[in-house]
Amino acid sequence: MAMECCTSTMLMPPPRPPLKPLDEANTQHQSLVFDASVLKYQSTIPSQFIWPDEEKPCAKPPELLVPPIDLGGFLSADPLAISNAARLVNEACRKHGFFLVVNHGVDAQLVTEAHKNMDFFFNMSLSEKQRAQRKVGDHCGYASSFTGRFSTKLPWKETLSFRYCDDDQSSRIIEKYFSNVMGEDFKQFGRVYQQYCEAMSRLSLGIMELLGMSLGNDSIMRLNYYPPCQKPNLTLGTGPHCDPTSLTILHQDQVSGLQVFVDEKWHSISPNSEAFVVNIGDTFMALSNGIYKSCLHRAVVNSQTPRKSLAFFLCPKMEKVVSPPNGLVDANNPRIYPDFTWSSLLEFTQKHYRADTKTLHVFSNWLQQKNN
Repeated sequence: MAMECCTSTMLMPPPRPPLKPLDEANTQHQSLVFDASVLKYQSTIPSQFIWPDEEKPCAKPPELLVPPIDLGGFLSADPLAISNAARLVNEACRKHGFFLVVNHGVDAQLVTEAHKNMDFFFNMSLSEKQRAQRKVGDHCGYASSFTGRFSTKLPWKETLSFRYCDDDQSSRIIEKYFSNVMGEDFKQFGRVYQQYCEAMSRLSLGIMELLGMSLGNDSIMRLNYYPPCQKPNLTLGTGPHCDPTSLTILHQDQVSGLQVFVDEKWHSISPNSEAFVVNIGDTFMALSNGIYKSCLHRAVVNSQTPRKSLAFFLCPKMEKVVSPPNGLVDANNPRIYPDFTWSSLLEFTQKHYRADTKTLHVFSNWLQQKNN
């Protein structure tokens, strides 16, 4: 039963058939359209959005009480505060790959503007949003639930994703992207997210410094919009998965919905407007040779209120080889994952495999078979 997922061991999905391009099996379902302005009022939902009983949301999961890590001392270069913050981050990443940060130095007004612009975009008509339609096999653009990619267990959400890079050649990359895709009227829209990503890039590099690692910065920004659903007990806004990226920095609005899997049960994470949620992704778990844990999480929806979140995914440079430092590999701690580039993992999750609870394991096997 769905209620049991709050207290029982997480059920792993059954073995999958041999990998094939994600769009091959979905052509018959491409006529399905996720128009939130219509579906949010319907008393029944399409079967493609109904999840298996063992993965349906819990009625009242316990709240995970996580003391936020104060970055104020770290940002002011206080040696004792830096040491304490590094210790707390290290402990959280070894246990479940999840923590909160406060006093992070990000301008609160900028965060507010980023949320306001989300409202503006997702309140537009479907046809207007589709001007930024995400192409099959790409990771940037607008997606209305991924109806063109998957045929079952569809997420009850809309997303808008775009690339960010912090090098000199990409100083206005987001502003230019929206001007090109949506028109000159979206120049200010792009400018807000350019500034937001610049702030997230600085924050992410500080967090990576605390973790003692560096992978470069070629990132993805995603705006998540979860409209109301009249059958929230049957579906999920985002299914259980670990992010394939290095590090994710998330800001929630004031509507609950984020859940993480800790100590063999799902826990809710209450929104905190002053905090950012940080979680380790599969790429960083591979870089640490499995010492740090990729955070298993999901998002639920409700019947009354839309929920929004801003997700900044820190990624390595495309051709950067992800390989653990020599100090993390020895006779007692042998290599767990093969060397790989971020571009190969990104291709795998966009064209061959739907990110879930075991993406890195399946990717490792796929890569070894491909190279043999």
